[in-house]
Amino acid sequence: MKNLWLALLILSSFSGFGQEITVKGDIVDAIRVKLLTSKIVYRSYPTGGISGTFNDSTYSFQIFGSSKYQITAEAEGYIPRTVIVDPQEAIGNIISRNIELTSLGQTIVLNHLIFELGKAVINPKSFSELDEVAAMMKENTKVVIQLEGHTDNKGNAEANIKLSQSRVDAVKKYITSKGIKKDRIKTKAFGGTQPIATDDSEEARAKNRRVEMRVLKD
Repeated sequence: MKNLWLALLILSSFSGFGQEITVKGDIVDAIRVKLLTSKIVYRSYPTGGISGTFNDSTYSFQIFGSSKYQITAEAEGYIPRTVIVDPQEAIGNIISRNIELTSLGQTIVLNHLIFELGKAVINPKSFSELDEVAAMMKENTKVVIQLEGHTDNKGNAEANIKLSQSRVDAVKKYITSKGIKKDRIKTKAFGGTQPIATDDSEEARAKNRRVEMRVLKD
């Protein structure tokens, strides 16, 4: 009995052991910010040993320990979206994470994708967002995406095309390293030809330096 008590004491010293955390959120239209009834599947990440399903516009479930969980939301007419939550994100005993869905035919900007300045080297801080893309593609095995690379319009136009191509190639390489087949990821480079912000401020140029994801087949 004494040995069992000691073992439980040691285990409880690890972060998250025995702590119940509630993960909850809404599924919303990314543009119109309205609730969307969706199929919502959660799984322990990356093994998927624990899972559950909802058909609703909101979700809530409990997790224990330090394992991450992936949550995938699908709604008719929208691009599936997967997020990955980590118990370390909890505030108190709650992780609150809304999932925004984008209509089919539109592109999703990978907002947290960061590259070294003027290079195609992905900052490790970006890996969590790319892991979510890979998890979504594993959950939805027929999805084919196109990664579209953009730069600002400073410098040589041809060099910008090459840089944007190198960057989407780097993103594709990372996602395929997670077990996604290469033929499910197309790439296209636009350089600085399709700005989304037209003024010449540094803030505008930063918005124009982006990678977008388009779903070609769902």
